Amino acid sequence: MTTGHITVIGGGLAGLTAAIACAESGVRVKLYEAHATLGGRARATAAPHIAHDGAHVFYADGPHYTWLRKRGFVAGLGWPSIRDAGGLGFRVDGRLRRLPPVRMLRAQARFDLTAPVDVEFRTWASNRWGETTAGQLANAISVVTYDADTGRLSAAFVWDLVQRALGPRVPAIRWVRGGWQMVVDRMAARAVELGVVIETGSRVTELSTAAGPVIVATELASARGLLHDDTLIGTSGHAALLDFAVHSRPGDRTAVFDLDEGGYHESYTMQDDTIAPPGQSLFQLQMPVRHKESHADAHRRLAIFADAVVPGRCDRMTFSRTAIAKGRTGALDLPGRTWRDRPAVERGDGLFLAGDMVAAPGMRGEISINSALHAAASAVKDLESRRIRAW
Repeated sequence: MTTGHITVIGGGLAGLTAAIACAESGVRVKLYEAHATLGGRARATAAPHIAHDGAHVFYADGPHYTWLRKRGFVAGLGWPSIRDAGGLGFRVDGRLRRLPPVRMLRAQARFDLTAPVDVEFRTWASNRWGETTAGQLANAISVVTYDADTGRLSAAFVWDLVQRALGPRVPAIRWVRGGWQMVVDRMAARAVELGVVIETGSRVTELSTAAGPVIVATELASARGLLHDDTLIGTSGHAALLDFAVHSRPGDRTAVFDLDEGGYHESYTMQDDTIAPPGQSLFQLQMPVRHKESHADAHRRLAIFADAVVPGRCDRMTFSRTAIAKGRTGALDLPGRTWRDRPAVERGDGLFLAGDMVAAPGMRGEISINSALHAAASAVKDLESRRIRAW
């Protein structure tokens, strides 16, 4: 075992991944989490209504998922039934329909296309399929970007998301029964098993690499303050969120893409009936906040959307909460930029970054995991170099 230890700041998905990866290499690890509980945006509310603070699906088409699956963190998957799949819908011109417009379907099917990095998606897609279809594609994929103007982002970035989530190939979506909180609990247990020292309720305000490398696995804004580095900035989404549970009723929509305004509605319980009391359905909805729009106005638009997809919801409500997600919904790449242009994982002098807005591929939580694995490998190498120099 090497001397010294690696410090991980932040106990969310990135921090836990980094801590586990480092500990598996045989080094000592200390993890500090400012909150009383681990999980970051993977946290969820307590039973009987287990609603997530962030996204709640995994995509099984990348190295991040291979790493999770190999360790059993994503065991026990839930799947929607055929009946639930029939609840899919799209809001187009203010009306709900079962299928998206034909022109949009044709565009989605073009998996053979490669979009340019240096052109905004709106311009590229409009030139191919017209402004209306381009807008609908952008609004459909707002479920991933949490952004009211997804069309302004890099065409390559958006088109990759469209193909992964809405393309002709079967999406690699996976739901873990019990949600991300279950995954966090498994990761935390594995970290403890490996000997990681975890201190919750411990906010770090100053950094020191004297005892060993440090991995900062916090939101980018927090990392900016810790590292005193004003260059640590990035583009992320801004959305109003609504979780609610109702007594179930036939005909309630299970998933609706809002092609008019970029909203999204999905049932948690269609694939996992353990996260709400029997006879109840639990939903999460989001509505991207427009430029200069107040949060109150965004929530009003979201409420209108909710009333449309779950009629009579207020009379059946058993649980409800609202929130705003700003700058904490994963990195978004503007024209001319790719994931390689985001803040680097390796900061020099034994400091490393991990999180969903740094230089690693993927979307949202995938970026956290991939960046954490990179940071862990580099930190272990740095610690070993220190040991060799000490000889």
